[in-house]
Amino acid sequence: MARPFRFGVNLMSPAPAGEWRAKCRRAEELGYDVMLAPDHLGMPAPFPALVAAAEATERPRLGTFVLNAGFWNPALLAREVATTDALTDGRLELGLGTGYVQAEHETAGLPWGSPGERVDHLRRTVEELERLLGSEDQQPQSAQKRVPLLIGANGDRMLRLTAEHADIAAFTGARTRDGGVLEPLAAEELDERVTLYRKLAAGRAEPAELNLLIQIVIVTDDPGAAIQPWLSRIPHLTEQQVLELPIVLVGTLDDIVGRVRAQRDRFGFSYLTVLEPNMEVFAPVIARLREA
Repeated sequence: MARPFRFGVNLMSPAPAGEWRAKCRRAEELGYDVMLAPDHLGMPAPFPALVAAAEATERPRLGTFVLNAGFWNPALLAREVATTDALTDGRLELGLGTGYVQAEHETAGLPWGSPGERVDHLRRTVEELERLLGSEDQQPQSAQKRVPLLIGANGDRMLRLTAEHADIAAFTGARTRDGGVLEPLAAEELDERVTLYRKLAAGRAEPAELNLLIQIVIVTDDPGAAIQPWLSRIPHLTEQQVLELPIVLVGTLDDIVGRVRAQRDRFGFSYLTVLEPNMEVFAPVIARLREA
């Protein structure tokens, strides 16, 4: 049996209180299951943003997508997680990653380190959070016995960590190049990553939910014309190769709905996240998939 779809939206744009609450209510009206906050400088601080989102809505879960572990001390993060989960009545889902933008660390006066050092820090953070949040002595206490953990991963060590600890395995659908540039993965490359994850996770008692972050959503009768503005950002790929990327959904509504179902069948992605600029345009896709 295929896992039921869930849909999240990553809310990235700062807004005054009234606008933020209205935006969150609109996401709920459109059928999103999870409202998410990223962890980048220049964007809303994740935890207060999620508490405000909870106050404005009733149904959606709330998540970080994803916290940059290099910004956080595990003990202080455990306090934030427990407090936020309590204030949102147990609706929190905690997303963690290594971070990929060196300039943000430099601006914050924090060490960047090598890729291996960043993965090591994330592992220590995950293990310490599990210890602290699982302790009866921890104060404050979270509302959930276990706050679901999402880890955003692509590399081998990150996939192993995800297989060992995460309730939700989030695939970036891209690799990170120097300077924090994301280079998208072709379907065959993503297949290889998912296959490795499944091998590493073979001994799990409960399978994780698989997530994919969708970067581009355009409903159109002319995909070739619609994708033209994006081609200069991915100059090594042809128009057809860009349209076939798993993180790109461009075509008619029927085409996109079909692709989402096909990617669940092929990769197992039942939880899809879109970026805030695509919140409205993706909503008809959600509605169609709910009809099935």
